[in-house]
Amino acid sequence: MTEMVYGAVPAQRGEPILPKWWRTVDKWSLSCVLILSVIGLLLGLAASPPLAARNGFQPFHYVERQAAFGAMAMLAMLLTSMMSPTLVRRLSVLGFIGAFVALALLPFLGTDFGKGAVRWYSLGFASLQPSEFMKPVFIVVSAWLLASSQEINGPPGKLWSMGLCTVIVGMLVMQPDFGQASLVLFGWGVMYFVAGAPLLLLMGMAGVVVLGGTIAYSSSEHFARRIDGFLNPELDPTTQLGYATNAIREGGLFGVGVGEGQVKWSLPDAHTDFIIAVAAEEYGLILVMIIIALYASVVVRSLLRLMRERDPFIRLAGTGLACIFGVQALINMGVAVRLLPAKGMTLPFVSYGGSSLIAAGVSLGMLLALTRTRPQGEIGDILRGRG
Repeated sequence: MTEMVYGAVPAQRGEPILPKWWRTVDKWSLSCVLILSVIGLLLGLAASPPLAARNGFQPFHYVERQAAFGAMAMLAMLLTSMMSPTLVRRLSVLGFIGAFVALALLPFLGTDFGKGAVRWYSLGFASLQPSEFMKPVFIVVSAWLLASSQEINGPPGKLWSMGLCTVIVGMLVMQPDFGQASLVLFGWGVMYFVAGAPLLLLMGMAGVVVLGGTIAYSSSEHFARRIDGFLNPELDPTTQLGYATNAIREGGLFGVGVGEGQVKWSLPDAHTDFIIAVAAEEYGLILVMIIIALYASVVVRSLLRLMRERDPFIRLAGTGLACIFGVQALINMGVAVRLLPAKGMTLPFVSYGGSSLIAAGVSLGMLLALTRTRPQGEIGDILRGRG
């Protein structure tokens, strides 16, 4: 408990890997992620049986699959969190190449599962969504390029990272997957800002985003329909947003009771995109606030630890990973309460999913690896002339 309150102890030379990892990892963030996973299983028990019944499966078919995927995600997170920043960077480069090829082949080998967007590979026993794995590895690779551009005689990393971001966002928009595209663009923009981007350039990028949104609204019926539905002051109670809004209203402070919620019988995506509506209806605002606090704790603690980090690559990569983790949760919950247009984005570690759960485990494992305490002076020592 003392280490959790006052911080981890720097690792000693020659220590075995597990004691070294336990001494240096952020135990509060690790605990928050584990609690979110448990909450996800708890909500899965409530949200997935109606879907299983409609599809002719056993009542807890999707819960069992979520438990299996969750176990793989936890294993991926723990193994990744034991890596050094150098190993995280090297494996991310390889992962980026694989994810890029997978994205490029989606129009030819992918499927849409009847949802109108070709985002998945059908593996028979499961599906694979490459964009979920692209997010963390792209963030790490971009951070490496941005950090290398700060070195004397370094490569034009900022320009290269901007080019990669443009290509990846373009590939995601073509699926179309505007939610993941906006998340990738946001993560890169945050890192570019932290790396010292000129304000005028950031304003220009914002203008390009607005122009791109205008073009998408004019050319994509799918995109336009979601924007129109969001802007319409009258909410159709028979739509997914209508069901979710009513469920949140009915839940109140303490909820209607475990298993008593009705929204899971009406929403086809109650176990994925609108899982927070199930939480609000059955458990009330109390559980929703706990979930928000858990996400905020991971993001804030990670950013505070990164503020003390000297290595620019670690600072940039950690900041990007923490921000896309928090913003993805914010977007999912914002859609449910109609603060944002529908995006089709899962709630990390809580929503049902294979690719999203495992990719979230890898992403948080990278973040935990980058925020581990290392035997170095803090960045404040440099500012005070002691570095």
